[in-house]
Amino acid sequence: MIKRMVLMLLVVGVVLGGIFWFQGFKAKKIQEFMASMANPPQTVSTVKASVQEWQPKLEAVGSLRAVNGADLSLEVAGIVDQIDFKSGDDVKAGQVLLRLRADDDMAKLRSLEAVAQLAQINYDRDQKQFKAQAVSQATLDSDAATLKNDLAQVAQQKAIVDKKTLRAPFDGHLGVRLVDLGQYLNAGTTIVTLQALDPLYVDFFLPQQALDRVRVSQPLAVKIDAYPDRSFAGEILAINSVVDPSSRNVQVRATLHNPEHLLLPGMYATVDIATGQPQRYVTLPQTAITYNPYGNTVYVVEEKGKNPQGRPLLVARQTFVETGAKRGDQVAVLSGIKDGDTVVSAGQVKLHNGSPIAVNNSVQPTADANPIIPPNQ
Repeated sequence: MIKRMVLMLLVVGVVLGGIFWFQGFKAKKIQEFMASMANPPQTVSTVKASVQEWQPKLEAVGSLRAVNGADLSLEVAGIVDQIDFKSGDDVKAGQVLLRLRADDDMAKLRSLEAVAQLAQINYDRDQKQFKAQAVSQATLDSDAATLKNDLAQVAQQKAIVDKKTLRAPFDGHLGVRLVDLGQYLNAGTTIVTLQALDPLYVDFFLPQQALDRVRVSQPLAVKIDAYPDRSFAGEILAINSVVDPSSRNVQVRATLHNPEHLLLPGMYATVDIATGQPQRYVTLPQTAITYNPYGNTVYVVEEKGKNPQGRPLLVARQTFVETGAKRGDQVAVLSGIKDGDTVVSAGQVKLHNGSPIAVNNSVQPTADANPIIPPNQ
């Protein structure tokens, strides 16, 4: 009887112990669940810090202009009588482009030439007669002055006729014709634009602090947004002899070869001037840096054991960093992280130091050292 009671007590003890253990286990799981619900993992994107070699350079923006460029016009008025060019032609210096009607001027020129020819005959005759002492020195001098005056009038009239002819002042490429045959032109009316397209100038400004890093004949690269996949080589031609006192910038002019005539005066240009030796930096996308008045920070991803499901538990550790130069979407990190560290690149606003995180890298922010905006944007 006693043995049976002892056995029953043992059974009851085991049952009650199991019940209490189960209740404790259940309470612990509930606590863990509630804790996980109170601080759930935040979804972020990550990137690995990597070392890149950056060439130190100066960057500037400028404008292209022709070595020779002009809006061609005539300094006298008249009616267009002849057009000897087409829009977009390449022309040589001295080539006739346009003539104004000059019938009256040509008739007057021939009349003056006839008068000058008669004056020449009279002067030649007087010279012979003077040698024979048939005319006086005064008569000879008067005829010489008359001849000079008549020749001057001929030269003046020729100049008037020439002013009614437009010639190319230099080799170049013509723009769009702005006048028509038979049109009356006032003096100074633009007829066509002529630009020498090879080489071109690129004018830009640099801060005075950069003067010790540039020199004449230094090579540079020019990028134009119309040709995002190309770079055009040039070299510095001149550095202005004065610094602008209002901006403390100095004007620099470079020459740019343009044999294909792809570039046109007036285009906006981005100028890169390589200076010094390449340097190695740990780089990150700029989106990975949180900029604060008290210092710049990043969130480094660390593994802290396993979560209840047995997967690695990832947490974000906030770290202060010192940043350096920026290049496109990237920034150089001088201290605070090292090559190979995994850093949060998007989603930092949801984090604090020690926050659990879940990584989703299906969408990554841009991290291009030379970003290019498509022409249609």
